[in-house]
Amino acid sequence: MADAYYKYGELRTVEYTASGADIDEDQIVVLGGVDAKKCSVGVAMKGVADGSTVEGAIAVSGVFQFPKVSAAVITAGQSVNWDSSAGAVDDNAHTTAAGDVGEFGKAMADGANGETTILVEISEPGTYDAA
Repeated sequence: MADAYYKYGELRTVEYTASGADIDEDQIVVLGGVDAKKCSVGVAMKGVADGSTVEGAIAVSGVFQFPKVSAAVITAGQSVNWDSSAGAVDDNAHTTAAGDVGEFGKAMADGANGETTILVEISEPGTYDAA
């Protein structure tokens, strides 16, 4: 879950249709991306019931506090990956696996070994790993 929104005035959202499960507010969602195509990592701004379509439901830009892989060492300004199996942000040395999204944003603060959250700016599509 992405807990907080920090960057006001530049939030962009998209319409979203939940498919297969409900989406909770602040849940992290991977939008699009198959066969190593570009996709986005977004944050649900409101809940979306399974099968429902909600306009403005997913933020695709802004700065959010994301969960971080505890062992990852990330410096401010570094691109980051979404590790789908961990449900957390990992450093760019992370070897991606199926469902991961590479270089979907950049760290807005340092994240040391042992820390479990980090501020990330999401503003550009990443590369989806369909392996």
